[in-house]
Amino acid sequence: MDTTTSLRVLMFPWLAHGHISPYLTVSKKLADRGFDILLCSTLVNLNLIKKRIPKKYSVSIQLVELRLPELPDLPPEYHTTNGLPPHLNSTLKKAVKMSKPGFSKILRDLKPDLVIHDVLQVWAKEIANSYNIPAITLVTFGGAVLSYFMHPMRKPGIEFPFPAIYLTKIERKRMREMMEQVGKDKDPTQVILLMSTSLSIESKYIDYLNELTQANYVPVGPPIQEPMNEDDGDIELIDWLGKKEEHSTVFVSFGSEYFLTKEDMEEIAYGLEHSNVNFIWVVRFPKGEEVNLEEALPTGFLERIENRGRVVNGWAPQPRILSHPSTGGFVSHCGWNSVMESIDFGVPIIAMPMHIDQPINARWMVEIGVAVEIVRDEEGKVHREEVAQVITSVICEKTGGNLREKVKEISEKLKSIREEEMDAAVEVLLQQCKNSKFINSSS
Repeated sequence: MDTTTSLRVLMFPWLAHGHISPYLTVSKKLADRGFDILLCSTLVNLNLIKKRIPKKYSVSIQLVELRLPELPDLPPEYHTTNGLPPHLNSTLKKAVKMSKPGFSKILRDLKPDLVIHDVLQVWAKEIANSYNIPAITLVTFGGAVLSYFMHPMRKPGIEFPFPAIYLTKIERKRMREMMEQVGKDKDPTQVILLMSTSLSIESKYIDYLNELTQANYVPVGPPIQEPMNEDDGDIELIDWLGKKEEHSTVFVSFGSEYFLTKEDMEEIAYGLEHSNVNFIWVVRFPKGEEVNLEEALPTGFLERIENRGRVVNGWAPQPRILSHPSTGGFVSHCGWNSVMESIDFGVPIIAMPMHIDQPINARWMVEIGVAVEIVRDEEGKVHREEVAQVITSVICEKTGGNLREKVKEISEKLKSIREEEMDAAVEVLLQQCKNSKFINSSS
């Protein structure tokens, strides 16, 4: 589809990597179709986003800084959830809400034709509408998750109709606080929501959402990052991976916003060691914490796994590792972006969900046949024996081959419909802008 539009769209994601990534993916797709994009975030996030924008988008995607108010506990490097100490999450949310006047000025000065905002920032719609600018939400997680969360609000007391999707008792307990926070900011007037998913894999959940809310849920395709060749990661790490046999190595990463407890880290370490499988493990600690890897891991662990494992502190080039032929599995927290990338690159998922939407994503991955879950005990604890057994089954046994066949099939299905779904979404956006201009000219 080649649109000749010169419409300007302001993209306004929540300040988390897991939210920014889908917004950047959609920004590129819109720019490919003739839109001018304004991507709005804080400076610390924009500095990272710059590195992920290829030169061909240097004109069509412009970055716009959102200035947060100065708070004593929240210096500029904490204006992101990436590495944010957990006790400052509420402070960051408070600061973002305090930035409403600044966001209003951005809209007044730049005059975009459309605002696409995060579900965690529904107040952006009210500000946009005050300038007669239409606003639409882009949901950064899948239909299974949203339908599971919407179900009890719309059909209280009735069992969720898809039994493969469930939360354990401990997971339900952890979920309540998040649902209360989202509930305070919910916007009952949404009639169109863009979804970072595809009908080819989530049609039954999107159909159920339409039944629950009578809104129009428009898929824009999964949030996939392209592997960036220049300055994208540790050359030595990729060279090391290249010396391993095909599908012999697991990539282990739990996202940019979750930090393992010392107990979980120890169980995962021993599980990796006992599996006798090659691995790359990315470990992260909150900003401001100076942690020595040798002290954080079991005594002697790094020496014992030297020839078959790499432990990376902070960051690794995930798309390049997942797309590498030596990678045979992904031990993942099952954040939406990560599982979609894993499917796109044809890599089976070893699910170890932590919180929020991740357990539901994990159960859905198991349902469609691309994942095996590392099951926790009733208290939510993970055990080394389970870690080792599941990793071994995926890398060394028939289970892995079956998963690879299924994930390849789904990956090809997603790629075949990707452009078609985005074209359809663009038509919806264009119609929204036309409707807004007609209403404004008539009033």
